[in-house]
Amino acid sequence: MRRSNAWYLAVFFVAGCGGGSGEAEMAEMDEAGDDMASAEMASADMVSAELSCVVMGDAEGRQSPLQELRFSAGGGEALLCYGAPSARERVVMGELVPFGEPWRVGANEPTTLHLSAVATVGGVSLAPGSYSLYATPGETEWEFHLNSNFERWGIPIDAEVRSAEIGSFSATPSATAGMVEMMTFEHMDGALRLSWENTQVDIPLGM
Repeated sequence: MRRSNAWYLAVFFVAGCGGGSGEAEMAEMDEAGDDMASAEMASADMVSAELSCVVMGDAEGRQSPLQELRFSAGGGEALLCYGAPSARERVVMGELVPFGEPWRVGANEPTTLHLSAVATVGGVSLAPGSYSLYATPGETEWEFHLNSNFERWGIPIDAEVRSAEIGSFSATPSATAGMVEMMTFEHMDGALRLSWENTQVDIPLGM
């Protein structure tokens, strides 16, 4: 009986020690998981903060102010930078913005998309980086052009600039619900919507 009691005590002692070690290991794993999650959140915040607009000269006091639109794209962060002109009682589509001619889709610097992750724009696959966005408007169809040259003034859009194009896609314009005085971009469900005057165009986004 004495030998049997001693054996049970030994088993109880070993089991107790093993259980304590397992709890400590679980606690360490939980702490490691929390640390990884915190690091991932901090990394995402850093990437988002690193995305910034490229401004040529002083942006203060411009008639077409610099606008920034931040949104999620391709599992990462995205930033769209554009100069926002106003109609100011002018006929925009077809006159101020001629049909059949390349346009910087805004004013001042080229409209530029900054991506922190792989994404598609209009079906064109883009690696993380920065891309200028131009368009050739038409009455019934718009052609958009993605370009790797973005650190420049928005015009002219000549042969040298066009030589840096990496993809293009078409989109169909539609009528706005009402007059849009200042050109604007909005992030919709799976798209960027450009609206100005009485015209809007959706630019598809994807993974």
